[in-house]
Amino acid sequence: MGTPLSAIGEFGLIAGLRARFQADAAEIVRGIGDDAAVVSISDTDALLISSDMLMEGVHFDRSYGPILHLGYKACMVNFSDIHAMNARPFGLVLNLAVGNRMSTQAWDAFYTGVEYACREAGVTLLGGDTTSTRSGIGISVTVFGRQQRDKISYRSGAQVHDVLCVTGDLGAAYAGLQILEREKQVHQQNPDLQPDLSGYSYIVERQLRPSSTAKYIDWFAERGVVPSSMIDVSDGLASEVNHLARESGLGARVLLSRLPIDYETSKAADEMQVAPGTFALYGGEDYELLFTVSPTDFDQIKDHPHICPIGFMTTAETGVMLVTDGGEASELKPLGYHHFQS
Repeated sequence: MGTPLSAIGEFGLIAGLRARFQADAAEIVRGIGDDAAVVSISDTDALLISSDMLMEGVHFDRSYGPILHLGYKACMVNFSDIHAMNARPFGLVLNLAVGNRMSTQAWDAFYTGVEYACREAGVTLLGGDTTSTRSGIGISVTVFGRQQRDKISYRSGAQVHDVLCVTGDLGAAYAGLQILEREKQVHQQNPDLQPDLSGYSYIVERQLRPSSTAKYIDWFAERGVVPSSMIDVSDGLASEVNHLARESGLGARVLLSRLPIDYETSKAADEMQVAPGTFALYGGEDYELLFTVSPTDFDQIKDHPHICPIGFMTTAETGVMLVTDGGEASELKPLGYHHFQS
């Protein structure tokens, strides 16, 4: 038997591919390692390309995820990768694998969700492929964006003393998932009971229908600000902070008291006897933007009601640390979601 993938992990696999496939062509500005690849198309502009997959049973559960929302989410989570490069998407290619028993109504609902997402983001569906599968739905989306080369944000550009910021709020998507899973189990044990999602509409929507982060890219542009580094929060804040710090060759301080957490997220965490900060740090699927800016640039954007400073960048030898309300600092380990975990 060979070495199981769980021994290496998703990030180990990516690091191996990154070392094997170097971006040698002159047109390739950035290859493997960021939210999107960057290819030069002129002296000033670049094409951004990002691809992602969603697999039934891993990324979504159709027992509580309406297929209309699935089509919408499949697009939005990919648009987020382009936004994380400080760019706007303009086109996508979507590949869909489904069983032959899928109804035409379900097919139409999925693409209606795709249509809603594309219309909201100003993106055009350029094509794709469809095929049959014997085990669940598989979705592959490739998104294309465009931006001036000197306005693209990478994971590697943060500087010491840069302000670490996040958009929106954190932990809501994971909290919504926990509520949905709880109600699913209740229904399975007693089919006569209907799911009770009252009081949790916001966090459930955050799980099933993530919101667009395009407005923040527009906000940066209006104020002439280019984040020094940026990444989208898909695998949990702790993992993403570590990504930015590692790629930039720096450390970071994250202030627990500064994490933006919605009331419903806190309520769900309390019910499950979990600290709300745990959901915010390790939950994932928020698809918000984590970014750094210089203190001067932060002054230009700080009046946005949904941009929150949560810490700052430090030298590499200080590590990535979480500072509690009492001022105690401990290592912030990247314990968010990882594929191929055993």
